[in-house]
Amino acid sequence: MTRPRIGLVLGSGAARGWCHIGVIDALHEAGIEPDIVCGTSMGALVGGAYVAGGLDGLRQWAETATWREIIALVDVRLAGGGVVSGNLVTGFLHRFGMAKAIEACAKPFAAVATDLVTGREIWFETGPLGEAVRASISLPGVFGPVRSGEKWLVDGGLCNPVPVSVCRALGAEIIIAVNLNGDILGRRFQSEPDQPAAAAPSPPMPAEFIARMLGQLPAGLREQATQMASGLFSHGPASPGYFEVLANSINVMQDHITRTRLAGEPPHVMLLPRLGHIGVMEFNRAGEAIAEGRLCVEQALPMIRRLVHGG
Repeated sequence: MTRPRIGLVLGSGAARGWCHIGVIDALHEAGIEPDIVCGTSMGALVGGAYVAGGLDGLRQWAETATWREIIALVDVRLAGGGVVSGNLVTGFLHRFGMAKAIEACAKPFAAVATDLVTGREIWFETGPLGEAVRASISLPGVFGPVRSGEKWLVDGGLCNPVPVSVCRALGAEIIIAVNLNGDILGRRFQSEPDQPAAAAPSPPMPAEFIARMLGQLPAGLREQATQMASGLFSHGPASPGYFEVLANSINVMQDHITRTRLAGEPPHVMLLPRLGHIGVMEFNRAGEAIAEGRLCVEQALPMIRRLVHGG
């Protein structure tokens, strides 16, 4: 008797998406290998590296990356629908095997993006893997949209943050889904004077990134913009900064969309890592996220084994 086809669904969540690496590692160590992989946003990035054979390299990079290395991937621009064009990110994806076609990968894979005009979800099941992932990770307000034929595409988390429906359509019989949006609300912008300084979140945008943005402005505007920058990018108990407002607005939206979609399309196993303390742009905290991914799988292993092996 053959076992059922296992589908792994990796949800959106920006920097929290490093958690997916820990999930995949823990599943493999338990002898459970997904047959189909679907992802949205960072779930598409990690899932794409996995099916392309580049996950080991991505894990090594993520666990050791500093803010300087992360910022080196950012090609800042102040026009075009986002502050980051994303051209350097495409090269980054290719470093981890994503220069190939989706159909050339070891497993069936799909990435989800959103049509900026119609709001419809777009499934990438064939074609260039790197282009599919680049479209899926186009977080509004940060990355510029991606042109695909006649469409402009943005982050798939706007329409399908945890794409269980896609995985089911690809033929998965047992679906393990990772929802990174389970505890993202209600923990930020709270004034806690007694909180130790070491426990405070790291800045959402380092000074080098801000300086590169300001450097693109004409000299006449640069001085005024520099004075405004602290209000835009800093945050505090009284008034959150620009990226904090953007990030938490997206969190609210994705929380509501995720709950609605999963109510009608539940997976067989739902993994809910506790990652609300990691900010959207804190990509330098991969170690914490990966460890939480492993923990979620370890806690759910008895249920997963019953579903996969019966009994």
